[in-house]
Amino acid sequence: MKDTPTAVTIQTQESERRSRHTALRRGRHRGSDASENFSRGFASLGQLALNGVQVSARATDLSTGTVLFSVDDHVVMPTASIGKVLLLVEVAARLQTGQLSPLTIIDRSPEDAVGDSGIWQHLQVPSLPVADLAALIGATSDNLATNVLLRRVGLEAVSARTEALGLTRTALLDLVRDHRGPDDAPQLSIGSANELTWLFSALARGEIVDPPTSQRVISWLSLNSDFSLVSSAFGLDPHSHRSAEHGILLVNKTGTDPGVRSEVGVLRGPRAGVTYAVSMYFDDATLPTRLSVIDGMRTVGLDLLEYVF
Repeated sequence: MKDTPTAVTIQTQESERRSRHTALRRGRHRGSDASENFSRGFASLGQLALNGVQVSARATDLSTGTVLFSVDDHVVMPTASIGKVLLLVEVAARLQTGQLSPLTIIDRSPEDAVGDSGIWQHLQVPSLPVADLAALIGATSDNLATNVLLRRVGLEAVSARTEALGLTRTALLDLVRDHRGPDDAPQLSIGSANELTWLFSALARGEIVDPPTSQRVISWLSLNSDFSLVSSAFGLDPHSHRSAEHGILLVNKTGTDPGVRSEVGVLRGPRAGVTYAVSMYFDDATLPTRLSVIDGMRTVGLDLLEYVF
């Protein structure tokens, strides 16, 4: 997915940006333990903010719900492919009620065609069952599978489900497009770190729609092979991590567009579990800027790993 970041989607002005950066410099931790455990990540994100990167992040203890780390977690940010989780929730709910069968075969069509992430576009098979399409989305954020499933269930249904869950700052806005015109939604999805951590915590507890629906979504997301951002710090095999390695277990979803890096996940370790969301919105004109953003996200990951391990 290759979209050009659009300022309107983040609903901010320069004065607001300056105030947020000032807040970062003041150190907006919640609780002394959080300040101690996440000092490296907070310092790294603060430096990025001073360099013009818009930052939003949140981490909560999975068992207690205690906020461990928070930076502008209410701000609506572009989140690229993370909105596909909302599509998976709707598909899983329909499988549970019998509106869809996991073995229902769906054909891909020319209007579904899109490039970038995913492997179905490189395969010869023209049709796949619903459950396989959902697995492809979970494993590789497959854009073609996303468009085919979205055509079947409808964007309006996904939006209605999102609203029913009580999410007001998080949404899947459109299908995946190679190019976005003036009449298209400016971003594939948006979200706030506050709502995204709630969503993943509720999925982990089996509270999204019902336990079987939540478990289906978690199962699909557990296939994710993108460990390039926050999760690069966890030392897991991106192609084989559904069982705990050294006591570490992860379920996550990433979102990547030019100028956008975002990740949300649930990380469990021997000592604790956390739910986290980190999003960055930045001028992606140079490779060093992009690498500094990725490095900052990895630093947050190191703090998360230290907390659970």
